[in-house]
Amino acid sequence: MTGGVRRDSGGPDDGAAARTGPEGPTTLLVLAKEPVPGRVKTRLTPPYTPEQGAALAAAALADTLALAAVVPARRRVLVLDGAPGPWLPADAGFEVVPQADGGLDARIAAAFAGCDGPALLLGMDTPQLTPGLLRPVTAPDAWDGCDAWFGPAADGGFWALGLAEPDPALIRGVPMSVARTGAVQRRRLVDAGLSVRDLPVLRDVDTARDAAEVAGQCAAPRADGGTYGAVDDGHAYGGGTRFAAAYAELRPAVAR
Repeated sequence: MTGGVRRDSGGPDDGAAARTGPEGPTTLLVLAKEPVPGRVKTRLTPPYTPEQGAALAAAALADTLALAAVVPARRRVLVLDGAPGPWLPADAGFEVVPQADGGLDARIAAAFAGCDGPALLLGMDTPQLTPGLLRPVTAPDAWDGCDAWFGPAADGGFWALGLAEPDPALIRGVPMSVARTGAVQRRRLVDAGLSVRDLPVLRDVDTARDAAEVAGQCAAPRADGGTYGAVDDGHAYGGGTRFAAAYAELRPAVAR
């Protein structure tokens, strides 16, 4: 691979790629699936076709990785099921490693197992994220008096999980993709004696209704081809622009 991207066969600590974004104390993990029609966003069909669902997934992933490239991080690791594509920033210094086998709990646990020091895991389904939303967990003092960060999702899951001392046992066995996933995961952290801080509740893009709501929260494209960008503490940030643009492009076809 070129452009500072590393393709490894082992865990996230099997070597470091060039670091081009701002540095911080935390390893940033993005757990993602290659946006292949029929393999991603199947709950969007109908009304979206598998190809349209994959286009929305690719846009959400591109926005998530663009965000990961600009927030402070010690390392940036894409834990990927599939092969990298044009949605991966070429010069952002991402390490690309394959997901482990097994259920989602096993794959998340394996991602943390490859980390040395504080780590934050994100999914690919929240393109509305901005640096401001992640600032508490990416700041230099993010782990002062804190053992874990938890980002609950509106559907009962979670969109972010941070651990000061990554321990795969904290995730293995948690029932995934059910309404009580987030509650069980957070209880697991508390029962382990960890001090847990919460991030805001966000909506994952899983259904057509989710896509509409999240697109409304994302930045929209301007008529001149530029983007407004979301406003983050007074500073323009282009997060969410790809997802908003993809949604706007597909919506007329889906509405017919």
